[in-house]
Amino acid sequence: MAYAVAHGWLGKDANQTEYRFCFLSFLCSFFIIILQPPSGNPQISTGGDHIICKYPSDPTVVLGFLSVTSLAVSVLVGHFSVFYPYNGKSVPRYVFFRSMTFFVFFLLLFVPGTRALSMLAAGMLFWVTITELLHLANNVHQDMSTTCPTAKSGLFGGAAFLALSASLFWLICLMLADDVRTEYFEEQKDRLAEAFTTDYDAKQQGEV
Repeated sequence: MAYAVAHGWLGKDANQTEYRFCFLSFLCSFFIIILQPPSGNPQISTGGDHIICKYPSDPTVVLGFLSVTSLAVSVLVGHFSVFYPYNGKSVPRYVFFRSMTFFVFFLLLFVPGTRALSMLAAGMLFWVTITELLHLANNVHQDMSTTCPTAKSGLFGGAAFLALSASLFWLICLMLADDVRTEYFEEQKDRLAEAFTTDYDAKQQGEV
């Protein structure tokens, strides 16, 4: 049952699912840039020997991990959907590489480009989210000149646009794969019709 549901889900909505999760990753990073405070509020302790950073409540860490998770799901769906059997019909892998457009895109852009962009975006998002979490957890400083910094919002912005770029590459690859499948199934139908016609003609001649 679970296999059938996953099979139909990937078969019908893989392109939209991949793009939605990647776009969700982009949106989460974008909202982080808007909502993240530039810094915390440094307060001198009662003993006067250290600074306690008070940070306003904001969803930076939650959105950061949600962005990483969305991007990971997008990559997994995109990866399995390229060669996944749709609607119970599988296409031999060599068929995909008979298409020159798919072959060139897969070799030159998908393997080195799309995966690299996805991994780089996920790495940046995870690193900067962990950095922000550490700022919030380690809010007591002996350095009396600290300004209570937060994670650099520019890194969130860079990761967001990397995720969006990766989603476009994934979408193009899945669209090209769909074109290859459509052409393959049309060829199979034409061959089946031709075989049926040949068999019918042979039977007609035998009866005569």
